[in-house]
Amino acid sequence: MIYLDHNATTPPAPAVIAAMLPVLSSLWANSSSQHGPGQEAKRALAAARATVARVLGCKPVEVIFTSGATEANHLAVRGLLAATPPERRRVVFSSIEHAGHLRLARALADGGIQVGLMPVQGDGTLDLRAAAALIGPDVALVSLMAANNETGALMPVNEVAALTQAAGARLHVDATQFIGKQSFVFSTCGADAVSLSAHKLQGPKGVGALLLRQGVEFAPQTLGSQERGRRGGTENLAGIVGLAAALELLGDVAMEAARVATLRDALESGLTRALPDTYVWSQDVPRLPGTSYLRFGQLSADVVLQRLERLGVAASSGAACSSGGSEPSHVLTAMGVSATEALAAVRLSLGPSSTLDDVTYLIHALPPLLAPLLREKMLTAP
Repeated sequence: MIYLDHNATTPPAPAVIAAMLPVLSSLWANSSSQHGPGQEAKRALAAARATVARVLGCKPVEVIFTSGATEANHLAVRGLLAATPPERRRVVFSSIEHAGHLRLARALADGGIQVGLMPVQGDGTLDLRAAAALIGPDVALVSLMAANNETGALMPVNEVAALTQAAGARLHVDATQFIGKQSFVFSTCGADAVSLSAHKLQGPKGVGALLLRQGVEFAPQTLGSQERGRRGGTENLAGIVGLAAALELLGDVAMEAARVATLRDALESGLTRALPDTYVWSQDVPRLPGTSYLRFGQLSADVVLQRLERLGVAASSGAACSSGGSEPSHVLTAMGVSATEALAAVRLSLGPSSTLDDVTYLIHALPPLLAPLLREKMLTAP
């Protein structure tokens, strides 16, 4: 199988699995316990925290381990909001945040919090002028993803950080897709809080972290003594060790990003030459190196994914399934893309395991399956 769905999840690296196995077999004691095995687990937890802090450019005290990015996102927004003065009751999100994060925005609005959505332009980049108009002195918090999970478009975090600081508000950044694919240093990123998830960078599922700048006021949302009282619940030590191991494997992020971007560009170029009706969203703006979000004419994503499945290629659609059928991607809708074109969106996301052979195979094998369908659709078009 050729795996081209790295934005959804990455296969865990062998070194990560190897790091986790001893924890599962020998370090299973509760790290909050005072006996010998518990203290051994506590030392392993501290070592993993130190590794995460070193790789991500923060202090160990600034690392809060969570069950993943969704919890980290919710923890950040609710925790920072609850710690702000009552006169600041407005929260600003971008209109293309992860669907789970936008559900939080709706929940806040239903609870009486004023929520603003920063729009994006047709190329998938944030509309900074509109963002500046939304970020005022009554804003408690701005929450923005560093890179979009569908288009791969990079968001102007530094510029939004400046707007947020000028307004006296806090900035939360969802770096789930960014960390591991682009260089990142927490101490210089301009955010007060940053979310990440292990399974996006060859780590295990079910573990992530919230990086919270030391000294920032924060109200815990899950009570307990763990994580310095900021997130209750027994820590997932095996997962945390896996996260630390995955981060240590990153190595030269810029070099790997260049390698993957070269493969992505070759893939897009080859498919576009063979199938001229191919369109790539956010192709001309800064984006993640391995993300290619495209459509083949107006062939539905389901049809394309079926052909990819026949070829042994795992990819994903830009359309989210609901009980009533398919709905167009909210990201593409925010970009002004029509429903018909949005329902044709297919995401091919490359990663550490992707090779030139994978790309070459797809360039040669996919067009013969799609070309007759595109011709047929053109002939039957009104």
